[in-house]
Amino acid sequence: MYEIVEKKDLAPGIHLLEIKAPLIAKRAKAGQFVMLMTDDKGERIPLTMADWSPEKGTVTIIAMEAGKTTMQLGTLKVGDKLRSIVGPLGIETHTHGHGTVVCVGGGIGIALMFPTVRAMKQAGNKVISIMGARSKNLLIMEEEIKKYSDEMYPCTDDGSYGHHGFVSDILKKMLDDKSKKIDVVYAVGPIIMMKVISDLTKPYGVNTIVSLNPIMVDGTGMCGSCRVLVDGKTKFGCVDGPDFDGHKVDFGLLITRNKRYMEEEKASVEKFKKAQGVC
Repeated sequence: MYEIVEKKDLAPGIHLLEIKAPLIAKRAKAGQFVMLMTDDKGERIPLTMADWSPEKGTVTIIAMEAGKTTMQLGTLKVGDKLRSIVGPLGIETHTHGHGTVVCVGGGIGIALMFPTVRAMKQAGNKVISIMGARSKNLLIMEEEIKKYSDEMYPCTDDGSYGHHGFVSDILKKMLDDKSKKIDVVYAVGPIIMMKVISDLTKPYGVNTIVSLNPIMVDGTGMCGSCRVLVDGKTKFGCVDGPDFDGHKVDFGLLITRNKRYMEEEKASVEKFKKAQGVC
């Protein structure tokens, strides 16, 4: 059992949980994730680690309420225990020797972007961070990311903070600016955002890495649920990723596959809400 030692509500429906998991904390690297179960009857879901502390023996996850399990995480409190956490899983993000790196995060992807921003900066790269959310109250981890960024540009869809528009607007201006040399773009967030970023950078020939979030069941490559098509070849998000060359990913197939269980997910959410007495 894995005890929750800290919990914070970062924004409406977005929760930070710091969990006691010393063995995972000792080996965690930027870009890696864990598979989590809330209880004996719970499903296994993948969550990228937003932070970790070998000294404290804890890992930190940030979850947005989207399905039954993430909603259930939102009801837990300090002292509660999770059934299991398996990790660290996946291949760590390559961070050395890039030069100038633009890290782009959207929505909950901002939390997942943080350890990569930190690792990129600690590896000696120049780091430019672009982070976007629907509105200011959903823009999370700004101060943490700012600490490791040479430049930072917040964006909101509704114009309540920073640039009024999308992260791709800021990136496009940078790509068009001949005085800026961008060596690598790293993007994490909604699939459609990562597709837009990859499509945008391709004509410029800028290496673009995306952190994919396909449906996973076991996280070890056994089930095959997380299949993605990269450069015409089948890859597994859990063991070959989660980082892939954005210019080679078949995003259309990924979007289709991620919709496979929408009806089942909807039914599970409704059942959970009913059990919680929520209309």
